[in-house]
Amino acid sequence: MSDSGQPLRIAYLAAGAGGMICGSCIHDNALVRELQHRGHNALLLPIYTPLRTDEENVSYGRVFYGAVNIYLEQKLPIWSRAPAAIRRLLDNPELLARVTRSASATDARELGELALSMVRGEEGRQLAELQGLAKWLAGEFRPDVVHLTNSMLVGMAHRLREALPKALIVCGLQGEDIFLEDLDEPHKSLVVEEMRKRVREVDVLVAPNDYYAAAMAELLELPLAGIDVARLGIELEGHDGRDAEPPGSPLVIGYLARMCPEKGFHLAAEAFKALSDRLGVGRVRFRAAGYLGGRDRAYFEEQRRRIADWGLEAHFDWLGEVSREEKIELLCSLHALVLPTVYREAKGLPALEAMANGVPVLLPDHGSFPEMLERTGGGVLVPAGDPVALADAVEQLAQDAERRSHLGRSGMDGVRRHYSAGLMAADTLASYRRGLARRRSGDAGPAVASAGHG
Repeated sequence: MSDSGQPLRIAYLAAGAGGMICGSCIHDNALVRELQHRGHNALLLPIYTPLRTDEENVSYGRVFYGAVNIYLEQKLPIWSRAPAAIRRLLDNPELLARVTRSASATDARELGELALSMVRGEEGRQLAELQGLAKWLAGEFRPDVVHLTNSMLVGMAHRLREALPKALIVCGLQGEDIFLEDLDEPHKSLVVEEMRKRVREVDVLVAPNDYYAAAMAELLELPLAGIDVARLGIELEGHDGRDAEPPGSPLVIGYLARMCPEKGFHLAAEAFKALSDRLGVGRVRFRAAGYLGGRDRAYFEEQRRRIADWGLEAHFDWLGEVSREEKIELLCSLHALVLPTVYREAKGLPALEAMANGVPVLLPDHGSFPEMLERTGGGVLVPAGDPVALADAVEQLAQDAERRSHLGRSGMDGVRRHYSAGLMAADTLASYRRGLARRRSGDAGPAVASAGHG
């Protein structure tokens, strides 16, 4: 799909993840980078904290809605009157990167009141931040499109529309469900209720796949036809595939995701034990990498102790947070990647990255994964939450080199046909163009059936 229209001025507001490299940051950075390559004046504007990505970082040097300032505004409303110079000092990217590495920086259980205030927009305690952002956009950049990375930012829509009456307001949908699920009551219900009202003030809603479009249509009480799908995509440069599969013994399985219960690292460890029991100690190697935050350190250390107690510590490689080059090297060293997420995954970038290098993936049969494997043919679905079934599936692959090769080739081809950053950008631009056309015709809002779906 090509974009033949005039270049657009696009302000993409992306929420930083408190110092970690996260799938949403990688997605947002890859999308904006591709929009820039296509000739559009696209700015990636960090919200809360600086963005971290393992690719070329194209984000703007200033952080809006700095995490320290919005926290102080929540706890001390008078802080909104603090001198602008002092407030800007607290938005220093290096300071924010250090401060927000704390355990509670992105922990929904600690942020209920703040989340509710944020989705209330101009009625919340962060009005000074919202006014500053709107003033900067209207005075310095004057965008044709303002793209909010997820619906937790939908409280901005009303004031941004007032400041930018000609701009298209777009809201992405990607992964906010897990944050909402962790909120305590009554904050969870109040936040969702406010989101349902505020989301009707945006022009376009965009989800990364059909699964998540349907899930968020239900949550936000919107017709599915009002949500566009711009399929998830990855930057393929460097994902060239491996020259040959690793030798057959030991069997090498891998895990690449944040180290936390939600991502199912404990299930991957249990499958590692089951395989070692069946095939023999030393016949299976388990390699794992990913971000480890303070909140999840005790969980991870417990899993390491379990691996040691099973007598498997010598056959477990913990690589920590890895660079892009180290990530690709890890993937190419595997016979298979396991990603047994407990929650219903909205995206699943590591699975796409593995398949892009010809590595079969074993994924739970929920969330975005059935749709992903239906399009790529690069892996196997297993019953969610069942480490024995996961071990069974890995063992079957271990005994069938021809099937592994077939899955690897299918995955490489499927990712390139359906999940490239270029295709993601083309789909996103098509959503922008349709939204702009509706605004010119006097029609607006995500509930409009003509918004399209596909």
